[in-house]
Amino acid sequence: MRQAVIYPGEDGYWVAECPSLKGCISQGKTKEEAIHNIRDAIDLYISALKDDNLPIPKETFDLLTVVV
Repeated sequence: MRQAVIYPGEDGYWVAECPSLKGCISQGKTKEEAIHNIRDAIDLYISALKDDNLPIPKETFDLLTVVV
């Protein structure tokens, strides 16, 4: 299980990032598409690590909401 952060990008697309996997980022025209795409990106990222016999980072992301 991985956590993802999804937010509106500047170009009208939705951006999705997996903070525990450095550089694992995707986007989509809708939130649903961004979620689908980040799931694929996470699967491919972890698969590439396994193929290269590299360690898979643990999920360490904590979400904190700060109201200003």
